[in-house]
Amino acid sequence: MDYYSIATVLIVLSAVFGYINVRFLKLPITIGLMVITILFTIVIVAIGQFDDTLLVREKELITSIDFKTVLLDIMLSFLLFAGALHTNFEQLKIQRWPVLVFATLGVLVSTFLVGIVMYYVLQVIGLEVDFIYCMLFGALISPTDPIAVLGILKQAGAPKKLETKIVGESLFNDGVGVVVFLTIYAIARGGGDISLSHVAEMFAVEVLGGIALGLLLGWITYRLMKSIDDYYVEVIITIAAVMGGTLLAQKLHMSAPLAMVACGLVVGNDTIRDTAMSEITETYVDKFWELVDVLLNTLLFVLIGMEILVLTFKGQYVFAGLIAIPIVLLCRYSSLWLPIKFFAKKLDFVPNTNLIMTWGGLRGGISIALALSLTDAMHKELFLVITYIIVAFSIIGQGLTVGPLIKKLAQKED
Repeated sequence: MDYYSIATVLIVLSAVFGYINVRFLKLPITIGLMVITILFTIVIVAIGQFDDTLLVREKELITSIDFKTVLLDIMLSFLLFAGALHTNFEQLKIQRWPVLVFATLGVLVSTFLVGIVMYYVLQVIGLEVDFIYCMLFGALISPTDPIAVLGILKQAGAPKKLETKIVGESLFNDGVGVVVFLTIYAIARGGGDISLSHVAEMFAVEVLGGIALGLLLGWITYRLMKSIDDYYVEVIITIAAVMGGTLLAQKLHMSAPLAMVACGLVVGNDTIRDTAMSEITETYVDKFWELVDVLLNTLLFVLIGMEILVLTFKGQYVFAGLIAIPIVLLCRYSSLWLPIKFFAKKLDFVPNTNLIMTWGGLRGGISIALALSLTDAMHKELFLVITYIIVAFSIIGQGLTVGPLIKKLAQKED
């Protein structure tokens, strides 16, 4: 199936499912689309027991899409720029140290805790998996997904300083998570000399280099927008910053997602908005990127829902996935406990911050994309099923309840 046909089918499905959600279910768009797509896929599978025409076509569609490339190399940069563009920069400056620690130390601690616990749990239920592959699973499931978090927290009504911690962490921790994942992946593949200096170099180039590139792109974008007053061209400049910046980051082996986060934070900063954008330009830039955000989120969560067709649902795999849900949540809670205790003395944290951040730290497409990059020798089928079950529970179960949880546990304050 050619790219135009694939895009057409996905957009038509997204429009139909989006209409059903708004008209009948009235759920947050990301949750509603995933629920409807999963139900649609289950119905197709059921019909396929009698006539497999539709089932074969849907499987053909899913297998013809390189989910990992589409998400990590194309969609993610647009989504992160759009998310960072509307993030409260002043609040992020105030919360920068806890956000930094959550996105680095938190990911590392969670990776090791999940890897160690899952290794022993899988042995108990009769699945012989090497320890290094369990660590690899810990690395891919520990970073929270900024796309899922941003889409759902907008409607959760969280206090601004709490929302900034959750969103800020999710915007930055995927860069760290990818470095950890790639390092463990190289060890698992038996890749040469993975020394501490090699890891430090990879971190510096991917993470620090990506952020530095994003800041430079943001500054160039600001200077270009400040020198003219034409909202059509200024919107095109922001698109060029994302597409050109992503390509440049990939060529330089830097983190394109982190570069787009940094670029979006600079362009979206209130001070820069006031000096570089007229009122009409600001409106057009905001509305354009809101539309891009909604469109790509819609396509992404329809894709996630349809990925169910490529999974191998063995009884042991499903059981392992169900057990993994509380394990991942408990490991996240533990990884955040010490940093929150430390910073709570210096910054005014809302009550029950750890519990809310644990439940609000959703997993999404990034974890699935990383799981799809595993090899068969790394127990790809097993970890794909476990990851999918965690993601589905995270988006639907946690996503539907994080708003009421915040209202119940956190004092409403800005």
